[in-house]
Amino acid sequence: MTDNLHEGPLSPVTQQAPPRKPTWREERRLRRRRRKRGEEILAWFLVPLICVGLYLSVSASFDFFGTSPGQVWDQLMQVKAMMEKRSGNQGARG
Repeated sequence: MTDNLHEGPLSPVTQQAPPRKPTWREERRLRRRRRKRGEEILAWFLVPLICVGLYLSVSASFDFFGTSPGQVWDQLMQVKAMMEKRSGNQGARG
């Protein structure tokens, strides 16, 4: 017990200041940054998923109707030619 008395003075304890609470603007900035980062990560997954889904749905609809994009394009060009022929005849009558 006497050994404790001869050790010397105690060193002062340094106390760290409690962390400063961020202001409402800093909190809002942090929330926006987190939300933008989350949206960016979500977009990296959702955009390719949506593109693949659209491709598969268009392909399935062509298969359902028993046609192909080339045939649809040819039919649209035939309709366009018929419309141009029809509008050309009406202009000659007028």
